[in-house]
Amino acid sequence: MTLAIDGGTPVRREPFPAWPYHDDTERAALIRALEQGQWWRAGGSEVNEFEREFADFHGAPAALAVSNGTHALELALELIGLAPGEEVIVPAFTFIATSNAVARLGGVAVPVDVDIDTYCLDAARLEAVRTPRTKAVIPVHMAGQVADMAAIGDWANRHGVTIIQDAAHAHGATWEGKRLGELGSVACFSFQNGKLMTAGEGGAVLLPDEAWYEEAFVRHSCGRPIGDRVYAHRTPSSNFRLNEFSAAVLRAQLARVAEQTARREARWRELSVALSGIDGVRAQGRDARCDLNPHYMAMFTLEHEDVDRALVVEALLAEGIPAFVNYPPVYRTPAFWAGPVHGLPGVEDLAERCPASEKIGTRGIWLHHRTLLGSSEDTAQVATALAKVLAGISTRQPTGAR
Repeated sequence: MTLAIDGGTPVRREPFPAWPYHDDTERAALIRALEQGQWWRAGGSEVNEFEREFADFHGAPAALAVSNGTHALELALELIGLAPGEEVIVPAFTFIATSNAVARLGGVAVPVDVDIDTYCLDAARLEAVRTPRTKAVIPVHMAGQVADMAAIGDWANRHGVTIIQDAAHAHGATWEGKRLGELGSVACFSFQNGKLMTAGEGGAVLLPDEAWYEEAFVRHSCGRPIGDRVYAHRTPSSNFRLNEFSAAVLRAQLARVAEQTARREARWRELSVALSGIDGVRAQGRDARCDLNPHYMAMFTLEHEDVDRALVVEALLAEGIPAFVNYPPVYRTPAFWAGPVHGLPGVEDLAERCPASEKIGTRGIWLHHRTLLGSSEDTAQVATALAKVLAGISTRQPTGAR
């Protein structure tokens, strides 16, 4: 069967469900925000209402809406008093914002390997990198799979290390029956255009109590306390406020998360079974304690080293499947080394310490979550396309260096 990239017929001609999804609910919300006459949170009601609804949805005492997910992480690090030179443990395999947030505050991001099955921070490796300067650990709930919060929590409690959850991929996820806001630690979310709920940009921080909320509010609003009218700037903070239009859209988006998650869960069960039947493909695994995974991405690795990953992605796109290469390990980016790195080993030493991150970062592929929002037939076409591509590439005539 000729690959679509070589002029053959694509497996899929129809697009997957559109993302971002919107309907009249968002239109009405935007008009509501428009007509209230105040478009920033100090004069409107949309941000306040969204914070209440988002906190309730995640079982948190409070939530603060912010301008984006990266700012959510930076704000969380400000709240715990991260000082220049202090260390924060991060997964080696994560989007660069996790380590960038640490560097922006002058901290040293210390990469630790992830579990080869779940792609989440490997708690067994935490003790090896702990030093007197270790301030916090940021487990990332990769693609919606919640990190091992039991083991990470036990380790952090023993050593007085603060946990900040990077939940940018995990809206509505649960761990051992608990929502992320019920796990006793700050959690940071993103509402960037591709996320499971979105206003194009935006973020939020779940907070353990009202005192944390009040301090977070000060720090996200140029150092001004709630209700300030005399310019009582308490900290040299920035402006991370979310606007009323974005909050209105996010309230509409939040109302769909549970139903969309149920659909993605059903489709992923089908897709993971299908992927397991394709030689040379290993799907991201699941810790059974993560009893609700919203599946921000459908992820897998190519197990055969002689298969050109970039070519597989290019061929999948031609077959109508929205595919992308995985993030590289953070230490393989220029941004990482442009920040504070004193005390860290070099790239190759870090790579030797992080074999799972190396493999997932260099051999991994992810599919947009809209591939899991369709029918069972849609899901079957994803697996059919991947099997076709891998079989076709093995017999394909070279067309030049790749």
